[in-house]
Amino acid sequence: MSRLLFGASAADFRWCTGIEDTFVPQTRPGLRALDEYELMGHYQSWREDLALARASGASMIRWGIPWYRVEPEQGRFDWSWTDQVLPYMVNELGLEPILDLMHYGTPSWLDRSFVDRRYPEAVANYARAVAERYKHLIHYYTPLNEPVINALMCGQRGLWPPYLRGERGYLAVGMALAKGITRTVRAIKEVDPGAIMVHVEAAGLTRAARVELEPLAAEHQRRGYLFFDLITGRVTPEHPLFAWLMTNGVSWNDLRQLVDEAIDLDVIGLNFYPQWSTRQLTTNPKGMLHYRLVERDGAGFAGMIADYYERYRAPIMITETSAKDGIAIKKRWLEASVKAVGGLRARGVPVVGYTWFPLFTMVDWRYRTGRGERNDYLIELGLYESEIMPGGSLHYTPTPLVEQFRSYAMNPGLAVGDLEMEVAVDQAPATH
Repeated sequence: MSRLLFGASAADFRWCTGIEDTFVPQTRPGLRALDEYELMGHYQSWREDLALARASGASMIRWGIPWYRVEPEQGRFDWSWTDQVLPYMVNELGLEPILDLMHYGTPSWLDRSFVDRRYPEAVANYARAVAERYKHLIHYYTPLNEPVINALMCGQRGLWPPYLRGERGYLAVGMALAKGITRTVRAIKEVDPGAIMVHVEAAGLTRAARVELEPLAAEHQRRGYLFFDLITGRVTPEHPLFAWLMTNGVSWNDLRQLVDEAIDLDVIGLNFYPQWSTRQLTTNPKGMLHYRLVERDGAGFAGMIADYYERYRAPIMITETSAKDGIAIKKRWLEASVKAVGGLRARGVPVVGYTWFPLFTMVDWRYRTGRGERNDYLIELGLYESEIMPGGSLHYTPTPLVEQFRSYAMNPGLAVGDLEMEVAVDQAPATH
């Protein structure tokens, strides 16, 4: 299969949006369930929501299946809702889904969530069942969204199941995620060999405030590549993170298994938000390490994408980006980020798609630990913004960004241009 899966012409460039689909259904004292579809009414208003996506000019949509709902008991599936939504999305609206199989959260029957010994095979079996049922509709899959954030929230900070903490928790969750991803990919491709995997990671940059902190910043940056390195079989004793992994409870047998079961990356999906994705490593007044957000204009965006391409030599899609704090700021970032993509394509970096995410309002994850009402936690990142109606329901209003995004989709030659150096991309070496 060609490594250039989307084509080099500007007309082949994919304009995409998405609906926030975090699912963390488990509760405990002080922690509420976090199901974005439930909170935003998508289970009821999916037709209207998807119509907004089509009206934006997008041809693709990142959209997820709530695993905990479709497999409420291990091996028993309930497709009643997805059987309505996916055919409507594809056949009626002409939207091509990039199907999020795992956008956070596991079913409650996995007692220890990601570190349950059943998880890798359970998620692969779920993925196989999805592919068998919908292979006539679905061609693009994300096996697991943002391994870094999953490992952070579930394994280091203890906010989501299985509520582990520290670096050992981070790596215990992370290794399970890596195993689940590789097995998911194999399961889907057994059903549909032509299926395309869009592997999505929370991309970011770490800067050092002073020269003596540069080794620490470089170490942090390497950790951002860890999960792509694991699933492509790059983590051997020569890997710069090998000692850190082994001294924090990772099994050499598990690492060797990942090398043996390594997969290629069909498409790399990068999520980048200018307000959250670049941090500076410095020290506080007591001399202790401290991170602070910097470069909120997204200055490092293009360089970061080029670095990922040089490392993995696979096509890249911007799978999430947006901005907050007003229409003017969003507009500047939409213009700047699309311009950056066009510049990269002119240099031969195969950026093949762009996703403004989410399409409309989402609920801040702090809702899970908070006490307020849903409307107290709304975040306006989308092309559409919400108006709170009497009774608390939401009505979505298009911002000027909708027309701007649509104009890019209608005129891709002007927006991003053709991709140069197609032959070089096609002949990129394998990842292991």
